[in-house]
Amino acid sequence: CEEGCMCLGINQCLQKFNCGIWFFFSGPWEHVWVCFPACVYECCFGETQGWALPWLGAVLMGLLVSGSDFQHHRYEDMVRALFAVQSECPYITRIYSIGRSVEGRHLYVLEFSDHPGIHETLEPEFKYVGNMHGNEVLGRELLIKFSQFLCEEYRAGNQRLMRLIHDTRIHILPSMNPDGYEVAARQGPEFNGYLVGRGNAREIDLNRNFPDLNALMYYYEKTSGRNHHLPLPDNWEQQVEPETLAIIKWMQNYNFVLSANLHGGAVVANYPFDKSRDPRIRGRTTYAATADDKIFRQLARTYSYAHSWMHKGWNCGDFFDEGITNGASWYSLSKGMQDFNYLYTNCFEITLELSCDKFPPASALPREWLGNREALVSYLEQVHHGIKGMVYDDNNNHIGNAEIAVAGIHHDVTTGVDGDYFRLLLPGTYTVTASAPGYVSSTSTVTVGPAEAIQVCFTGNKREP
Repeated sequence: CEEGCMCLGINQCLQKFNCGIWFFFSGPWEHVWVCFPACVYECCFGETQGWALPWLGAVLMGLLVSGSDFQHHRYEDMVRALFAVQSECPYITRIYSIGRSVEGRHLYVLEFSDHPGIHETLEPEFKYVGNMHGNEVLGRELLIKFSQFLCEEYRAGNQRLMRLIHDTRIHILPSMNPDGYEVAARQGPEFNGYLVGRGNAREIDLNRNFPDLNALMYYYEKTSGRNHHLPLPDNWEQQVEPETLAIIKWMQNYNFVLSANLHGGAVVANYPFDKSRDPRIRGRTTYAATADDKIFRQLARTYSYAHSWMHKGWNCGDFFDEGITNGASWYSLSKGMQDFNYLYTNCFEITLELSCDKFPPASALPREWLGNREALVSYLEQVHHGIKGMVYDDNNNHIGNAEIAVAGIHHDVTTGVDGDYFRLLLPGTYTVTASAPGYVSSTSTVTVGPAEAIQVCFTGNKREP
């Protein structure tokens, strides 16, 4: 090796080739050994020995994959994998079912928390949802691997992930559509059609199955009506599939703050609204911004730029600037899940399209995992940005369902049953008002920085009768 390269430490070498971010945080050797051949090649072989990098990379990648669980998981395999994680990390995990599919399969969620099963005041709730379309399988496998990764890194003392698990309640649903997956898996990756297994057992597209709250929201925008937690239509439970019903009940039971829905068939981070305000004319679509368009764009960019190639824009024959898109600007759809999250709950959700191939072969999974791993963590960390706090009455009792309004952003959030709230915001100065029926409103001016959420509490004095 050249003398200058001999003096180049591993950290500097990895940093030079933009592949050392995980080494700085925790040093998981699987990432070092995948990236380090680039350093060896640059320093010791140069252009005259071009065979060295691919040869070393292939050998070391082979060692990595042979020791890891990179495979497709049928339903029983997925369940075993989730319970294995719970067994390995029993003190920070819990498994629960939010319901059953049409064919009776459980929709299992794996929870990570330092107090699993308990909502801790001022600790935000986060969720990842995979495999909504049964034949879009990468999200399912990434979330299984991500669950294993969180457990392994927690046990290894990774300070970044330990802090995240201690300060966040993380819910992971690898498969929202296990019935559709089984249909797709019977054909396998080489023979899977574009639509085979997409829907549930009744061939219903679950991402077109939520109550349509956009139409009501767009009407309210014109009439100065309600801007959050819109009411569900009559008899809505009879109008949705069992899987959709389970998700909605889940949202009702947990005060989620941030979420992502993992799909396949493209590589782009898609943010609300999915449904256009205007009818489509000759195939053209129009941008449909939410009141929180700026924060949604930043959330999408967070994932895209932390992903190894999404941010480059050109993927799967399409170009998306910065690797992000407004849903309706791409194509308009009704009754989608990310819009429903925003209009019915406190939760902000984006849709992540993660692979050109809806059902990639198992051999592609290691590369996809390394491409998405940092993005999965970085996006999760965004749940800790903005402001959070408590709303009390004058006797120091918690006020549930109080409204938190930010001046200039026409979308309010509400406190949970424990009186705590979480409001995602970009850095800046905001005027924030807390209000509840029977109480005098309370207003504060707060400056939000780029670091973790600023805590702002409010006291509402009871109105005189």
